[in-house]
Amino acid sequence: MDLDFGKSGGLLPAIVQDWRDGRVLMVGFMNDEAFRRTVDTGFVTFFSRSRNRLWTKGESSGHRLVVKAIQTDCDQDAILLQVEALGPGVCHNGYRSCFYRTLDNGAWRVTEPQTYDPGEVY
Repeated sequence: MDLDFGKSGGLLPAIVQDWRDGRVLMVGFMNDEAFRRTVDTGFVTFFSRSRNRLWTKGESSGHRLVVKAIQTDCDQDAILLQVEALGPGVCHNGYRSCFYRTLDNGAWRVTEPQTYDPGEVY
């Protein structure tokens, strides 16, 4: 499990993708401990840069991410996690994916419906 955590100050980008349809759901960051916890538990754990601590996706919302496959890129400095999302969405704003805005004529436009009310979860 040799990953190059040193290249980016100890953190690697972790792209989260739905294992069934390939939709990119979110991007987080992992340090070595978060990666190992993810491998050991089968649930995605990230390193929160704003809180400066580990957090398992879904610890507040219950919308956990079950690991189906883990891949790395050719430089071993990025991780792709194929997951089964437990819950209606992974975005804390209430969407299935964090990528719910599309650039349209120079402005960001919401292009998909909310899948849950974040006020009821957080």
